[in-house]
Amino acid sequence: MQKIILLLATIGLLTMSCQSEKKEKETIKIGTKKKEISSFDQGKNIFNGKGKCYTCHKIDRKSIGPGVDEIMKIYKEKDADLIAFLKQDAGPIVDPQTYVVMKTNFAIIKTFTDEELDALEVYMTEVIK
Repeated sequence: MQKIILLLATIGLLTMSCQSEKKEKETIKIGTKKKEISSFDQGKNIFNGKGKCYTCHKIDRKSIGPGVDEIMKIYKEKDADLIAFLKQDAGPIVDPQTYVVMKTNFAIIKTFTDEELDALEVYMTEVIK
């Protein structure tokens, strides 16, 4: 009887010690890594997508609004802040006559994060080089 109890106790101890050494299963999640995108590409996506800037602004010519090349040239010459304008913290300096049309787009622009506004400025600066 003592041998049976001793045997069961030994088996119990071995079982518990083996369980504590078991490794937890490693889970692998597929498709959860966020792809890094450059500020230029993010800005381009905003200009041509979410922001719909392309509908009024062409890169190298005037359309409904001034071309991106003209906008960036004037902002550089005047050392002005494009993001301040887009946040409506500064008035228009490029083409005040078309500002009324631009005002309708501020509802969209207000949804942009600071990161998106920075990326848009990077795109507009670099696309004309």
